[in-house]
Amino acid sequence: MLTAHSLSKAYGPTTALAGVSIAVHAGEALAIMGASGSGKTTLLHCLAGIVTPDAGRIDLHGPAGNREITRMSDAERTELRRTEFGFVFQEGMLLPELTALENVAIAAMLCGVDRTRAEQAAAQWLAAMGLAGMETRRIGELSGGQAQRVAIARAQVTGARVVFAAEPPGALGSATSADVMTALLAATARAGRSLVVVTHDPEVAARCDRTVRMRDGYLLEDTAARA
Repeated sequence: MLTAHSLSKAYGPTTALAGVSIAVHAGEALAIMGASGSGKTTLLHCLAGIVTPDAGRIDLHGPAGNREITRMSDAERTELRRTEFGFVFQEGMLLPELTALENVAIAAMLCGVDRTRAEQAAAQWLAAMGLAGMETRRIGELSGGQAQRVAIARAQVTGARVVFAAEPPGALGSATSADVMTALLAATARAGRSLVVVTHDPEVAARCDRTVRMRDGYLLEDTAARA
């Protein structure tokens, strides 16, 4: 689905990525682990087209052929993030003044879907996340786990082929964290889409198909989950 070759990125004297190469396969859940400052978040941001590496190449593979993300304009990468990529962040990045339904539907509307169809799709995804009947609640009226499920629904409503998640269960309790991870996996890798997760939590990583570990901008280890 995604391939990156020899990615390098520096912020002043600090090297964030030092020649990292990695592939993300279709239908795979990939965990990226490492201490703070290891480069894992920079790698995720480069793969998602949020940050442009100083050197290296990233390709997105699909039915329409291969597209080199690192050669795209800012506008092209923005369009890619609207249509092909979905995002689930620790804080959710949801709009508190909107309802759960509106938070999900707005992602589809930004892709040109009319409001009625967008809200229908949003309701279907919220139901799939176990949130049927909560469509009109605002984010402050939801639990942390429920809000994360709204974020997962929003990431999928556009039909995104790759979802990027940064510490998705966050500071949730262990049972709620496990439920959120189950929902995230069901909506992505288990449905044939790709999931890239940055996490400090070994339990989250253990549920993914593959884990890569980083230190000081280098990829140290790439391991598949045990059957």
